[in-house]
Amino acid sequence: MAGKKKGITELRVGRLTKAHGLKGAVKLELFTDEPARRFVPGASFSLQVPAESEWHGKSLELQELRWYNGHPVGFFVGVSDRTAAESLAKAILWVDSNDAEELEDDAWYDHQLVGLDVQREGVSVGQVVRVEHFPAQDLLVVKTADAEVLVPLVKAIVAEVDLEAGIVSVTPPGGLFEEIEESPAEAPAEPAAAKVEPIAAENKTKTEAE
Repeated sequence: MAGKKKGITELRVGRLTKAHGLKGAVKLELFTDEPARRFVPGASFSLQVPAESEWHGKSLELQELRWYNGHPVGFFVGVSDRTAAESLAKAILWVDSNDAEELEDDAWYDHQLVGLDVQREGVSVGQVVRVEHFPAQDLLVVKTADAEVLVPLVKAIVAEVDLEAGIVSVTPPGGLFEEIEESPAEAPAEPAAAKVEPIAAENKTKTEAE
């Protein structure tokens, strides 16, 4: 979800999950491999929150990043109690790309992926129309001839992104882009022909009458 500000591309770097303690601290989910460089005192983050949130259109300044039992916890300027911290739950943190470090080899901005041709074994199966961000993973939304397909942005499925060629090469599991055709069930074996004794005419007539 890049380009929240007109003319500026932004990079998603983290998400606030829930309040920690009583003094305004907030637990963080980090989307960067180098938090020591990104989350430094004085760093400013734009907030992605619902329009009805009191934080809509505002930014946060980091005061300090601490670690508790292996989990990052942020202290922010102006967030001084648990109530304020709880109001920030699920907010996504963004920074201007001009201020961001170089992206890793396997990381891209949303706007770089949107519009790319998605190919499987060299054959086009659709086009990336947007990128969805979720706590567990990011998803490419691929528009095919019939529908929109959600493709997990993981190496096992998205094998290569060639920005110059405008191609995303995928190796999807069966059924992701098409319904899996069920193998025809094996026809049951015909029972062995039973020995049939001739039926007398009067017996047959009696059976039909019954």
